Amino acid sequence: MIPSDRRYSKEHEWAKVEGDAVVVGITDYAQDQLGDVVYVELPKVGDRVAQSQIFGVIESVKTASDLFSPVSGAVVEFNQSMADDPAQVNDSPYGDGWLIKVKPDDDATLQRELDALLDAAAYAAETA
Repeated sequence: MIPSDRRYSKEHEWAKVEGDAVVVGITDYAQDQLGDVVYVELPKVGDRVAQSQIFGVIESVKTASDLFSPVSGAVVEFNQSMADDPAQVNDSPYGDGWLIKVKPDDDATLQRELDALLDAAAYAAETA
């Protein structure tokens, strides 16, 4: 089930607005394709990310993949528990397995970037 409360990139990341920040993670489809995640490299608080640009790396027993930011802004939090338990991405990609929280530069830019992403139905069609 693909949650309808967020937007999705074609690179299989999701973005969910929560208050004045956007929570970012990877989709269930992505974690399934990766297999058992063993390491996640994330940006630090204060780092800037840009839509469609690489912000980190996720490694599994099978491969390593770049992570692409679905939105632009400043990183205000990263999931510190990923260092000890990166398998959270496999267990709960839409919950405890979130990766970073981004504070967008402004609402207009955020809205444009969200509009450029896929809704749940369009993402489901992409991965069918």
